[in-house]
Amino acid sequence: MTIDNDNHIADVHVRSGLYSSDTIFDYRHGYIATRLFSRNACFIMKINKAYIPDLEEMGRLAFERQTMNTVYSPYSVWVQFRSGHSRLGRMKDWLVYGKAIEQLCTGLPLYQLAHTQPLINANGCANAGVPSILGIKICEKIN
Repeated sequence: MTIDNDNHIADVHVRSGLYSSDTIFDYRHGYIATRLFSRNACFIMKINKAYIPDLEEMGRLAFERQTMNTVYSPYSVWVQFRSGHSRLGRMKDWLVYGKAIEQLCTGLPLYQLAHTQPLINANGCANAGVPSILGIKICEKIN
């Protein structure tokens, strides 16, 4: 995880084969974008301070994780997207989401994420976020 305090951005790269992901937390623009390599798509959600820690808290948790080799984090976010409801980003999207998210998501389908309660069956959900600090469970909404 890389934190850029000047631009209020955290950049997370998770390398785990098919389950790899890149996530940008852009606190200046107020959005999180996750690129899931298994789906070849970008998933975007608005930062809600009720369940997303601020940049300083993320940095503190990352430091604790690095120095103590273990940390308990209460942050786990469940979100859903609707398959078939994607679009490619346009210029006005990138003005809203910011340059860092544009660089991550250009040319990929964009899906809007909506916060949800934990699902009973999470087999089809993808894991993203910051391992051991802020888990993001991305699940497809079934109608």
